[in-house]
Amino acid sequence: MGGNVFASHDSVKVRSIQVGDAKGKVDAEHKFSSSLPVDVMVYLVIGMLVLSAWKFSRMDYFKAGDDAGYWIGVAGGVMMLLLFSYPLRKYFTFARSWGRVKWWFLLHMMLGVGGPVLILLHSTFRVGSLNAAVALYSMVVVALSGVIGRFIFARVNRGLHGEKMELRELQSRAGLEENEARSKLAFAPRVEARLLAFEQRELKARSGWMTYTRQVFWLPVQQWLAYRHCARDLRDALRPLAQQQHWGPGELLKHERYSKTLVRRYLRAVTLVAQYTAYARFFSLWHVAHIPFVYLMVVSAVVHVVAVHAY
Repeated sequence: MGGNVFASHDSVKVRSIQVGDAKGKVDAEHKFSSSLPVDVMVYLVIGMLVLSAWKFSRMDYFKAGDDAGYWIGVAGGVMMLLLFSYPLRKYFTFARSWGRVKWWFLLHMMLGVGGPVLILLHSTFRVGSLNAAVALYSMVVVALSGVIGRFIFARVNRGLHGEKMELRELQSRAGLEENEARSKLAFAPRVEARLLAFEQRELKARSGWMTYTRQVFWLPVQQWLAYRHCARDLRDALRPLAQQQHWGPGELLKHERYSKTLVRRYLRAVTLVAQYTAYARFFSLWHVAHIPFVYLMVVSAVVHVVAVHAY
């Protein structure tokens, strides 16, 4: 059995390269949406912008009520108002020909960051009245909710394209329908069994918020633990196979790396598919909680603008 697995290693390797190329295309398509380094970079940029606005407001170059502070507030308010152009483009048929969705989504994200930062700068991080406090804090809640929503949205949708991915399509792209990884690891039955158990447990898990919460927060840890166990089992299975096939240390290392790559990609694919449903459920819950704060922000902002100009 071991000879059948690795005797035609070159042809298998060619096939794996093809699978890798396809995976590379998928990764490139999802690079913006699901890459943790990109997420970290986005949130660091947001944090730096808020910190810079706070630092600048401490320099006392302007106040919220003078001309500079007023027009900074106007600019921030206009950006917040323009945020509503994205749902207009998304949900109304007559607006769907107004450019590509991905650019509208990118603009929506930029406005969602720039608008609140300018409003914070306008306020100099202080509130002078009740209506101003309600408007500011509701905006902060909406902005923070938007940041959380972006994180969830990126894991349910195709990044900048904003198009829903069907679960079956995701499974097909991940290679779970063909079970390629397990078939290539037939020389290590314990690894095959671990992979199958991991897949069956997660993809057939009972629906419910406890399951969704575990899959979002704990499943990556379980994925890592499963990989460590599989890596250990692979070493145990490859050593006697190396003796039978008369592999040198370099060739043994090459086979070990190749097998570990299959295991890692397979576990990652199962996790991705399992989390898809969980994130979809969290996104629907987030949407229900987000909308009331948006309305509160709009009403309080209107009241604040009217009060400023009336008094």
